[in-house]
Amino acid sequence: MLSPTEENYLKVILALSSKNEQAVHTNAIAAELRIAAATATDMCKKLAVKKLVSHEKYKGVLLTKTGYLKACLIIRKHRLWETFLVEQLKFKWDEVHEIAEQLEHIDSEELVNRLELLLGSPKTDPHGDPIPDKNGYLPPSRSMPLAEAATHDVHVVRGVADQSSKFLQLLNKLNIGIGSRIRIMEKFDFDQSIAIKVDQQKTVHISDQVARNIIVK
Repeated sequence: MLSPTEENYLKVILALSSKNEQAVHTNAIAAELRIAAATATDMCKKLAVKKLVSHEKYKGVLLTKTGYLKACLIIRKHRLWETFLVEQLKFKWDEVHEIAEQLEHIDSEELVNRLELLLGSPKTDPHGDPIPDKNGYLPPSRSMPLAEAATHDVHVVRGVADQSSKFLQLLNKLNIGIGSRIRIMEKFDFDQSIAIKVDQQKTVHISDQVARNIIVK
């Protein structure tokens, strides 16, 4: 049995390590969780005792095979609950993240498997993120941030890197959602902002920060 705090650490370590496939420094974990670095270090030592991470001083933290599996299964629960909230309870995609953060800590494999069956075994959640299977397999991403995509090509929105309600509400105002087709009209060197057309509508301008949080394929 893991505490909700321990589970949150595993999720954060997985998310940070997947960006560059390297050991994660405890300072990065602390920044993500908005806690003191010493607190993050202490927890990583506890997770190392449970053989969920390997922790080497000054080099950072890596998930063990067991830790990686547990992290994927936590993510599985989170994304299935988000899908349930949107599809069955008709929440909006910008309303479900914090609720799913609470529901993901329910420790019942049978409940999660039945939830998946009820939903028809979805492959992605409402934000376009892949849902790990019951064995903890998390498909690799073949997508990229819109900021790194080619100009003049059409790109299909597959997900979002920022799932905060404020960011998702901004996308709603821009009429951008999963499946939207975005053509990059121009990139501006001054501030890296870009001009885009969404589903062949009028041209709008978005910042580099916004573009980096829209995931396309």
